[in-house]
Amino acid sequence: MRAKPYSNPYLAGVLLGMTVLASYLILGAGLGASAGIARAGAFCELALAPARTLASRYFGEWGAEPLNYYLVFMLAGVFCGGLISALLADRCAVIVERGARCSALKRLVFALAGGVIVGFASRLANGCTSGQALSGSAVLLTGSLLFLISVFAGGYAAAWFVRRQWYD
Repeated sequence: MRAKPYSNPYLAGVLLGMTVLASYLILGAGLGASAGIARAGAFCELALAPARTLASRYFGEWGAEPLNYYLVFMLAGVFCGGLISALLADRCAVIVERGARCSALKRLVFALAGGVIVGFASRLANGCTSGQALSGSAVLLTGSLLFLISVFAGGYAAAWFVRRQWYD
């Protein structure tokens, strides 16, 4: 069976915008991903060392039920929705996407290092790039709009340095 084509990006963008709008109208807050992951970490630490976790300046303020937060459910929904979508489109496979000049191990190490850096930075900044881009730009915050411009400009500039890893 051949994989189905990707969704129309314009339709996906409109649906994402409607999701952000619904989040503001129903919950009074925007979307993001790092808070859900941080609260999952608090839940794991709470299971191993409850007294230490509750006394922590970072995790302690979330109390004994850190998973009781709307962004935790959003994170689970994004994961489950993406998995269901990949299964329905026959696009679910365990592979390492990499270029011809990049080994699988190197790609995995770089992906892990990048993920750790971004995860640490998002919690240090008290928010992630998706929250900044989606929620901030939805309410026309100047900083969020400048952030989006900078991310795209930086991505295009950095692509020149790494494209040799993907193409001969």
